[in-house]
Amino acid sequence: MLLVRGSAAGTTLTGTVYERGEDAPSFKGAPDEDAPYVWVCDEFYEVESGGLVQRVDGEDVHVAFESPMPRGFDTREQALAAAREHVRTQFARIGVDADAVDISVERDHQRPCERAT
Repeated sequence: MLLVRGSAAGTTLTGTVYERGEDAPSFKGAPDEDAPYVWVCDEFYEVESGGLVQRVDGEDVHVAFESPMPRGFDTREQALAAAREHVRTQFARIGVDADAVDISVERDHQRPCERAT
């Protein structure tokens, strides 16, 4: 399992890539169980009121969450590219410049295996 973590503007978003041989989530909408790599992460967007209040770049932002949309991929590289793009997109949806997002990939919640910006 790989954790893909994006950080910017004082907040962080983390999603998970399940690798070949690991048990990916099995709920309605999950990708075909035969997909060797599965990406799962929250999706959210800014709303004017309600939602969950997040502190972003020193300001309160109201955020509404959508159901996670798991996606299956044939290769690790495809899954990680989609994960990076997804994380940057979520930040952009709450007004953070996607290029300002620092992305890290960690294996087993502890050992860094890659660092990219």
